[in-house]
Amino acid sequence: MEQKQLREREARCVQENPPGCSAGCPVHVDARGMIAAIRREDYAAAMVLFRKMVPFPGIISRVCDQPCRQSCKRKEIDEPVSINALEKVCFDRHQGPVPKITILPARNKSVAIVGGGLSGLTAAFELSCKGYKTVVFEATDRLGGSLWDIPADKLPRELMAGDFAVLEQLPVEIRYNAAIGNRGGSLRSFNSLCEEFDAVYVGIGSKEKDSLDLELATKPDGEIAMDPLTLATSHPRVFAGGSLRRRGDCRSPAASLADGKMAAVSIDRLLQNASLTANRGKEGAFTTSLYTDIEGIEPAPVVRMTDPGRGYTREEALEEAKRCLQCECMECVKACEYLAHYGSYPKRYVREVYNNLSIVMGVHHANKMINTCSLCGLCEQVCPGNLNMGDICREARQMMVKRGKMPPSVHDFAIRDMQFSNSDRFVLDRHQPGFTSSETVFFPGCQLAASSPQSVKKIYEHLCAKTAGGVGLMLGCCGAPANWAGQEELFQETLQNIESRWRELGSPKVITACPTCFSMFEHNLPAMPVEMLWTLLERTGLPDSAAAAVSPRKVAIHDSCTTRHETGLHNSVRQIVSKLGWEIEELPRNRDNTVCCGYGGLMIYANREVARKVINRRIKESGTDYLTYCAMCRDNFASQGKRVYHLLDLILGTDGEQLAEREPPGYSERQENRARLKRSLLRDVWGEDVEAESDSKITIPENVRRVMEERMILTEDVAGVIRYAEDTGNKMKNTGNGHFIAYLQPAGVTYWVEYSPQEDGFLVHNAYCHRLEIEE
Repeated sequence: MEQKQLREREARCVQENPPGCSAGCPVHVDARGMIAAIRREDYAAAMVLFRKMVPFPGIISRVCDQPCRQSCKRKEIDEPVSINALEKVCFDRHQGPVPKITILPARNKSVAIVGGGLSGLTAAFELSCKGYKTVVFEATDRLGGSLWDIPADKLPRELMAGDFAVLEQLPVEIRYNAAIGNRGGSLRSFNSLCEEFDAVYVGIGSKEKDSLDLELATKPDGEIAMDPLTLATSHPRVFAGGSLRRRGDCRSPAASLADGKMAAVSIDRLLQNASLTANRGKEGAFTTSLYTDIEGIEPAPVVRMTDPGRGYTREEALEEAKRCLQCECMECVKACEYLAHYGSYPKRYVREVYNNLSIVMGVHHANKMINTCSLCGLCEQVCPGNLNMGDICREARQMMVKRGKMPPSVHDFAIRDMQFSNSDRFVLDRHQPGFTSSETVFFPGCQLAASSPQSVKKIYEHLCAKTAGGVGLMLGCCGAPANWAGQEELFQETLQNIESRWRELGSPKVITACPTCFSMFEHNLPAMPVEMLWTLLERTGLPDSAAAAVSPRKVAIHDSCTTRHETGLHNSVRQIVSKLGWEIEELPRNRDNTVCCGYGGLMIYANREVARKVINRRIKESGTDYLTYCAMCRDNFASQGKRVYHLLDLILGTDGEQLAEREPPGYSERQENRARLKRSLLRDVWGEDVEAESDSKITIPENVRRVMEERMILTEDVAGVIRYAEDTGNKMKNTGNGHFIAYLQPAGVTYWVEYSPQEDGFLVHNAYCHRLEIEE
C-alpha cells in the first residue's frame, strides 16, 4: 500500500472535516465544541475554544455578523442555531483573567500595521505572537476604528478596552495620531513606511482610504486591488484588508478578523521566503465536505430570548445549545459493530493499518484489528466517500502473509477446516446416476453440508428430478477462508483445483446454495457460469411438498452480506417465501445495506468478542423469527438463541417449528456431517458400498465438549494428540490423579490434552490450545 494510495483512500473519509458552522466561519471558531461545552455548563472550556481563534472575544461576542449561521446544518430542518448569542453567554458567564499568551523568540524583522481597527489589531496580535517587531499606526487617538460606530448599548466601551488590553502582554508598539499617506496632512509618507519596515499591512476603513494616496493598484471601483487568497497588493511587501473588504453590502467584523489573520500568515511566509499560496485553500470561509445525516430529526425552532437586550438566560442558553446537531458523519461506525468496537473511524484506521504494514522489526499491534473486519463492504455502502475498509484490511492481510508477518495461528482453524472440506473425506465429483454428462452441476457449499446435510441430499434429489440434461454434484469448499485470511497463493490454488474438477465434468452451469460460493465463483472464475439455487427454484418451481413443509407464519429476512447488490437474488428469495404463504418483515438493514452475521472475513475466529456483538446486534433488531439463505448466518444466529429458519427448512422441512429452534452443530460435528453426507450420497444415490469410518474409542464428557467448542478444538485434534502420545511415549503423568498430559502442534496451534486410559479407550478430562511453539 503506497503512501499516495493511502492518502487517496483516507481522503474519502470525511469525519475529520469541520462542521458547516466552523467551515463557514472565516476564522474557524469551533462552534460545535463550544456548544458541547455549554451543554455541560462548562463555560471555561467553551471560552478556551472561543479564545483559541478569536483574540478579542468580548467584542466578537457582541458584534459578530454570524456568517457561520448560513452554513449551519440545522438550517435544513428549521432555523440555524443562534451561535453568536451563545458566544455572548460564554463570555458573560466566564470572563476570567486573560490567559497567558505564548510568544515566540524575537525575530530580526519588523512589520508596520496601518490602522488600529479590528483587522489591523488582529494582524498585530498574530504577528507579535510570532516574534515580529510590530508597530501599529493609528490616525486617531483611540483603537477600534469603525467599532466606535456601533452603539454603546450593543458594544460597551469598557468591554472594548478590556479586549484591547491583551495587547499589553505583547511586544506591540502603538502610535496614535499617526496618519499615513502620500498626501499633505499625513504624519509620514506611505512610501517611507514601506522603506523602513520589512512588510506593511493596510487595514484602514474604506471611508479613510479615499483621503490617502498609497500608490497601490486599484480596481475600477477605486478599491485597492488585492489577491483574495493572500491579500497581496501591487507592492511586493504590502498587504491590505480589513474594512476595505465587505460581506454583501455590510461591513463584516468576522471578515475583518479573518483578514488580519490571513495577512499575518502571508507576511510570516513572505519574511521566511516561503510560498504565499501553498496549502491555503481552507483559510477563510469554505464549504465543508462533512456529511451529517438529518433524517428523522424533529424540528425545534430557535429559542426566543425573554430579554433580547441582555441575551439568553442560563436556561435559555441550554435549550438553544441542545438544538445543535453536533454535526459528524460516522455513518459507517453507526452501521458497523467492528468499526465502533475500536473507538475511532476509518481515516484513523487507514493510518493505523499503514503504520502496521510499515513496521520492519517489532510487534504489529494492528494485526488483530486488521483480522477482525468481516470484509462485508457495508462501510462503502453507507460512506459518502465510498471508502471500503474491507478492501484495505484484505490487502493488508495479503501483504502481512506474503512478508511472513501474519501469525498463522489466527486463521489456523478456518484454513484446516477448509482443507478438510477439500480432502477426500468430503470432495466428490459425480454425474447424475444414468448420465455420462451434466448440463448443470450442484455445488451446495461446505457450510450447508456441515449444518444440514439432509437438506443437501433432498434438494439434490429434487434438482435431478426436475432439471433436464443431467445434474452433477460437486462437494468441496470454494476457498473463501483462504481468500479472507490473505493467503492468496492457497486461494488461487483452490480455485484452480475447483476449475479443473469442473472442466472434467464438462464445464456445466454451476448451481450453488451458498451465497459465499456464489460470490467467490462470480468474481474469481469468470469462465464458470454460476447461479444461486434460489433464483433457479423461483424460475423452475418448488418441490410439490414445499407448501406443506412448515405452517406459514411471519419471518424477518436477513440477506447475506455476500449477496450485496444482487437484486435479482433478493427478489427471488422473497418470491419463494411469499409463494409458500409466509408473511415477510424487512429488517432495518436489508438487501444492499445488509449486515454481516459475524462469520464473514473469518471474524468469528479472529475476534469472537466482536463477532458476538455483531450477532447480538442483528438478532435484537426484531422479535420475529428470522429467515436466512446462508447456513452460517442461520447457525450464528441460532448459537445465540435466536429462532431462525434456513430457506431450505421452509421448502423441505418436516419438523415444523422445531426447525427454528435447531441448535447449530459443533465444530467437530460439522466435519462429521460433511463426511457422513458424502458416504450417504455414494451409498444411497450412486449405490456404492462405502465403509463407515471407525468409531473413536475416545470418551469426551459434555462439560469438556463445551470447553472444546469454545476453544475451537476438534475431536480429531484431541484424538491426534492422544494417538501421538501413545505412539511416541511423549507424555507426562500426574502422579496425584494418574492423568496423562500431552501436546501436539499439527500446524500453527499447539493442542494439549489431559486424559486417562480406559479398558476400551481413553477418557478426556480437559483440552486447551495456544499459539506457543514448544521446542525440544
